[in-house]
Amino acid sequence: MTIIPAIDLIDGNCVRLTKGDYASKKIYHSDPLEVAQQFESAGFKRLHLVDLDGAKAGKVINLSVLERICSNTSLKVDFGGGIKTQKDLSSVFSAGAHQVTIGSLAVKNPPLLKEWILEYGAEKIILGADVNNKKIAVNGWLETSNIDLFKFIHEYYNLGIRHVLCTDISKDGMLAGPAFDLYNELMDSFTDLQLIASGGVSNITDVIRLKDNGIPAVVIGKAIYEERIGLKELSALC
Repeated sequence: MTIIPAIDLIDGNCVRLTKGDYASKKIYHSDPLEVAQQFESAGFKRLHLVDLDGAKAGKVINLSVLERICSNTSLKVDFGGGIKTQKDLSSVFSAGAHQVTIGSLAVKNPPLLKEWILEYGAEKIILGADVNNKKIAVNGWLETSNIDLFKFIHEYYNLGIRHVLCTDISKDGMLAGPAFDLYNELMDSFTDLQLIASGGVSNITDVIRLKDNGIPAVVIGKAIYEERIGLKELSALC
């Protein structure tokens, strides 16, 4: 299993939200680069970096943070939040991102994402599938659509997308356990999916259960920042 620590950004700070509610913001660190370097020192190879300002504004805001992390670590960074235009995408890759996570645009402008898949390759794009009751949420989780999760994934699966980051918003930041049943159902439906579970991880037992269930990867944020899980015990599972 691949374990991917997360950094969420607001005003250049490392923060976490609860259920995607911006009013619930809690700042954990003022220097994202220092946090990223701690993750690298602990043995992690990847980082999930989310521009929450960008997700809300509809354009990339924290590009300079991405540049600093990519220039000063060897982490393979996947970056998401606010990528809406070709200019956004080009700037993010130029800043050093290894992959991009695309969610809202996949819902609102499928033709553009299909162009990007052809231009950059499906392996460079992680489909962001954030859900409330199996319905896709967009715009920093501020809006829930009527699009079914499985139909949504299937459309892009047919275009070659295999990396899917699925967050059950009801679980996010709650430290109450991941959406095990949902992830198992997804893996049963798409057998070679490179699923990245996200949301709800509260302890090392949750991570072990995901691994035992055959989930390929997991993003962990709040449980690390709240010291529910130690970096050493996590890296030992990688």
